[in-house]
Amino acid sequence: MLEPTGPRLRFLRRVNDRPRRRFRRGVYLLPSLFTLGNMFCGYLCIVYAMRGDYESAAPFIGFAFVLDMLDGRIARLTGTSSAFGVEFDSLADVISFGLAPAILTYAWGLNPLGRLGLAAGFLYMSAGAMRLARFNIQSGSGLDKRYFVGMPSPAAAGVLASTVYAYPWGLYDYRAALPVLLVVLVPAVLMVSTIRFRSFKTIDLQSRRPYTVLILVAGAMVAIWAHPRAVLVVMAYTYLASAFIGMAISRFKHRGGRGSGETPSARSAGADARSSAPSAAR
Repeated sequence: MLEPTGPRLRFLRRVNDRPRRRFRRGVYLLPSLFTLGNMFCGYLCIVYAMRGDYESAAPFIGFAFVLDMLDGRIARLTGTSSAFGVEFDSLADVISFGLAPAILTYAWGLNPLGRLGLAAGFLYMSAGAMRLARFNIQSGSGLDKRYFVGMPSPAAAGVLASTVYAYPWGLYDYRAALPVLLVVLVPAVLMVSTIRFRSFKTIDLQSRRPYTVLILVAGAMVAIWAHPRAVLVVMAYTYLASAFIGMAISRFKHRGGRGSGETPSARSAGADARSSAPSAAR
């Protein structure tokens, strides 16, 4: 006897037999286009670095940095954030801010060091990947959004790219290439460290600001246009040093606060001792 099937006997089905929800297909196109542009800039950086055109390769990391800032902000403004967008953005960042700077710096200045330069480039790429993986884990843990734990990978890539862009002719001597190890390894160590770096994601662009802020932004744009090599290097290394300056300031304030906290109590204790001495003499 054939088992009756069809829409007429749907009421006989159990609750557990309900069809499963299908995976939602499709992606939000607008933020994904910016992420795709970010990845394309990293790819172009690698291609131009392999050709030996470092002056054209380095700026693509800067373009990827701008696109990386825009895709997340646009996704939040338009309400098109998704789990796919987060994962896609992380994979694009590994290429643009991990692999591309490592290959660019190796072809530009680490190649004369042989295996040592090869190892330094790989360490930087590995640190960038671990930094992004840790950021994905910590992003939903309720940490202070004003700070990054560890140097952000786009900022670390900016240190390498600005250095190459400032001197795009390449290094071919072993002794001249030794300082490049510090240029690569210091940002790599900072990415996997627990040092806090200031985050600019909390800046509210919709609130009113004084007119001087707009003038300062215009002045920065003019400075980058007039002297891009020097200004970009100064900006990249200033952000790198800002974490250490902030640590020094916070420790100085902490020590000052501790000293000022102990002084009033000591003074009060001394005053009590002086006030009790005459009463005991009486």
